[in-house]
Amino acid sequence: MLSDQSAAAVRATLPAVGAAIEDITARFYDRLFAAHPELLRDLFNRGNQAAGTQRRALAGSIAAFAAHLVDRPDERPDVMLARVAHKHASLGVAPGQYETVHRHLFAAIAEVLGDAVTPRVAAAWDEVYWLMANALITIEARLYAERGSTAGADALRAWDVVERIEETADVATFRLRPADGTPPPAFRAGQYVSVQVELADGARQIRQYSLSGVPGGDVRQISVKRVRGGAGPDGEVSAHLHARVRVGDRLRISAPYGDLVLDDGVLRGPDGRTPAPLLLASAGIGVTPMVAMLEQLAAAGHRGPVTVVHADRSPADHALRAAHRAYADALPGATAHFWYERPEPGHPADRTGRVDLAAVPVPPGTHAYLCGPLPFMKAVRAQLLAKGVAPAAVHYEVFGPDLWLASPSSSGPVGEATMSATVSGSRVA
Repeated sequence: MLSDQSAAAVRATLPAVGAAIEDITARFYDRLFAAHPELLRDLFNRGNQAAGTQRRALAGSIAAFAAHLVDRPDERPDVMLARVAHKHASLGVAPGQYETVHRHLFAAIAEVLGDAVTPRVAAAWDEVYWLMANALITIEARLYAERGSTAGADALRAWDVVERIEETADVATFRLRPADGTPPPAFRAGQYVSVQVELADGARQIRQYSLSGVPGGDVRQISVKRVRGGAGPDGEVSAHLHARVRVGDRLRISAPYGDLVLDDGVLRGPDGRTPAPLLLASAGIGVTPMVAMLEQLAAAGHRGPVTVVHADRSPADHALRAAHRAYADALPGATAHFWYERPEPGHPADRTGRVDLAAVPVPPGTHAYLCGPLPFMKAVRAQLLAKGVAPAAVHYEVFGPDLWLASPSSSGPVGEATMSATVSGSRVA
């Protein structure tokens, strides 16, 4: 891990680097895209770049990784690294791109910090960078090998749209089949795929979408929410998919990635026979991986306790609502609790508004899986911890750059090796 000499230099300069890290990452991206405009056009999420969310996420990941090395020199944050590697692999990130990032990142550090970057300091942060980069390269190589895939453009293959279903006014499900007729790769419930579309200006933008079910052996499906920008622009890729993609069209899609999946050990329980209690909590389009998990549990005849929690604006906005309810009802040990801001007549008053778990039983030993907007996940996590759920048993997925990780001062998963973090790419827009 980090050498003693470098650890001392990083520890001494971490406050200064942390204070300037957003300036550093802003300068880094400016340099990177000036030298390689194709990366912004065909790899990075242009909406997140314009909003600055990706820059804050990168800043948080660098600071969190360095702080982890300094605070726990004998450990490596492998869970955090694995989540980043899954995202990178879904985008086809290649080992040589780490050298490109290194060149522009360290030039940005030197520009922002000036004379404070002595040779000793530069060498220490260089060691931090390559510890992180080499670990990611190794994990990504394994992920590619497991899927029979490669880095670069070949990481995505052509799929045909064979069915389109309008789930709600703003959510459409696309059912897809490999264009070459080969069997689609297997996946685990909760995983996602990268989807690439060519936009009107020629840019080939990529977004990630959860696999929301398995309607047939040779078909996969994604459910896409149209991102409305409010005062800003709408989401580029989701708007394109909703407005332009129909049955018979073709998309380029990656193999499945992501590690927010139901753990086999949790499903078997500590004694190998008694499943641990599960809680699957979602809000909005975060329902997609949870429906896939419920489908998996129902297909397997799961008999352990399962608590299903979902929050949405209204029943009409609740995507995959019928499947969500049906899979929960198919599980003998499951209970479902749906909260709506604008409920139908007769909906329970205590299930109106924001999720409140005060009256929801949460058995000891529960493992919780969360997906939805960051404020929702923070609130649910806090309630679960107050009910005695172990921090190590709360797992989450973020649609978009992980600003939870980018805020080390906030309570939550930063520094918790059992919590998941997505710090590259985007699942939205």
